[in-house]
Amino acid sequence: MSPGLSPPREVNFATPRSFLTVFKSNLKETFFPDDPFGHLKNEPLISRKAKEVIRYFVPVFDWLPNYNFGLFKYDLLAGITIASLAIPQGISYAKLAGIPPIIGLYSSFVPPLIYTIFGSSKHLAVGTVAASSLIIAASIEEKVSPLENLTLYVSLVFTATLISGLVQLTLGVFRLGILVDFLSHSTITGFMGGTAILICLQQMKGMLGLKHFTTHTDCVSVLRAVFRNRNEWKWQSAVVGIIFLTFLQLTRFVKQKKPKLFWVSAIAPIITVIVGGLFAYLAHAEKHGIDIVGHLKKGINPPSINRITFDAKYISAPLKAGVITAMIALAEGIAIGRSFAIMKNEQIDGNKEMVAFGLMNIVGSFTSCYLTTGPFSKTAVNFNSGCRTQMSNVVMSICMLLTLLFLAPLFSYTPLVALSAIIMSAMFGLVEYDKAYHLYKTDKFDFCICMAAFFGVVFISMDMGLMLSVVLALIRALLYVARPASCKLGKIPDSSLFRDVEQYPNASNIQGILAVQLGSPIYYANSQYIRERIMRHVKHEQSVAALNGSGDIEYILLDLGAVTSIDITGVEAFLEVLRLLESKEIKMMLVNPRIGVLEKLTITKFIEKIGKESVFLSIEDAIEACRFSMKSSRGKDVADVNVA
Repeated sequence: MSPGLSPPREVNFATPRSFLTVFKSNLKETFFPDDPFGHLKNEPLISRKAKEVIRYFVPVFDWLPNYNFGLFKYDLLAGITIASLAIPQGISYAKLAGIPPIIGLYSSFVPPLIYTIFGSSKHLAVGTVAASSLIIAASIEEKVSPLENLTLYVSLVFTATLISGLVQLTLGVFRLGILVDFLSHSTITGFMGGTAILICLQQMKGMLGLKHFTTHTDCVSVLRAVFRNRNEWKWQSAVVGIIFLTFLQLTRFVKQKKPKLFWVSAIAPIITVIVGGLFAYLAHAEKHGIDIVGHLKKGINPPSINRITFDAKYISAPLKAGVITAMIALAEGIAIGRSFAIMKNEQIDGNKEMVAFGLMNIVGSFTSCYLTTGPFSKTAVNFNSGCRTQMSNVVMSICMLLTLLFLAPLFSYTPLVALSAIIMSAMFGLVEYDKAYHLYKTDKFDFCICMAAFFGVVFISMDMGLMLSVVLALIRALLYVARPASCKLGKIPDSSLFRDVEQYPNASNIQGILAVQLGSPIYYANSQYIRERIMRHVKHEQSVAALNGSGDIEYILLDLGAVTSIDITGVEAFLEVLRLLESKEIKMMLVNPRIGVLEKLTITKFIEKIGKESVFLSIEDAIEACRFSMKSSRGKDVADVNVA
């Protein structure tokens, strides 16, 4: 060995792990990447292990033992504040879903109690949301009209809620949160924006006092219905609606200018409901064409478990609504919970959130509630109100119980136009123009995904818009997988680093040696592409060498540090490359193969074909080994480059 050169480091050719060991490792990494019970491995007490497991799966046992009055003061204020928002939203979104308003109020009573026990977010406030309400209405109305058979319609809504909860619980129990990740940020932005536009257009019925409308949700159908029934327009309703909408938007403006005055915007909806109710009662609004909510009975709703129906004639509608709303509600709720947790340098577990959402919707479907999740508006109010734990949801639930027992009839006089104004004001904030513009400036493909969801929802239907966007996102993911990156490596001057020559043009070539870095797992979908890319690098390098008169390529070094796995098709592709290189008298060497890749190459006898002496820990080691068998006198030059 030449003086000054370090001995080559040896690659560890350990005996390949058994299939069961690899399977258990992959299974754990897939479903438990956070390793929640890793700290219990050396715990001798079974009772302590059981306690920790219970605390993990039922978060209330984690925070409740340390709860005190100091925390409760903050949660009490936050709970009362979000309750004031839950009342008008519950009535409004219930009307949007086509169900009695009392069900909307009830949906903010039972589910928050379930979330308090199983939810992991301290800041998430549980409630109904406009997008899911509209999806449920649009899906169920395909089978049953609420005007013709309200009893059956409500039963199908409860069934859709149950299906949604079962889907969410299944995803959480089997830790399949990866499925929700296919709803990308771009998809959610476009979908929510398009849905917000549709919901605003839907409120034209209430704003104009229309009696007849359409059951379709696309923009064209809604606008056609508005102008086709223009003989039903009532200017009184429009004037009152504009006044309420202006008031609500002014309070939002105050919150934006003075964030500390967030409570002004938070209590604006309940003020709108109270003022609207007083106006309707004193001015006999119904006589002037301004419709009101109508009778609201007080008291506890009866259980609805006996109303769940799986009649084959109707089941397709709640099944469709349940699956779509399950995914949308999960994506929205988990994203919102994570966003507010980050602000406090905290984390929430997406799989535990799925379990919590699933259980609260299952229980809700049995107790006269419809689909709930974590709405942004209510969660933002909860966060800004200073909530400390999930107890704020309990306070809200108690407030809703008192409302149901004593105050519900007072909201009977609420004008429908006031509810329309509340919904429209909430929707304006969901059309995120700035995010769409940011996507356009930073990533055109993401912008296309966003616009596919937006225009698909607005002009076709919500489910088709969502599907179009998801398909585009999957196509993009498949392109990344099927056409992975690879690059030629060169040596950075005055260093021992080897980097992409396209990114670092000053990186120097090593005569007679071609170093190529592969950047993804190698399997059936991309193996042929990788084979072609490697040979194209070889062909290009040979043409450059011939042009410069620098000699042929004798070695190709494949840097596999970024290749996490390889399947049999990938190994076959490597064998093809090996045969092609041998026909050109070029020797293949592997650099830094990962454990899974090395095991697969060993089991398939590929390592035997190229020899263990052709596998190295680093490019430097490989180059140092190459210099001894170079055909020409360039070996010394290579050694000099390596030492440098």
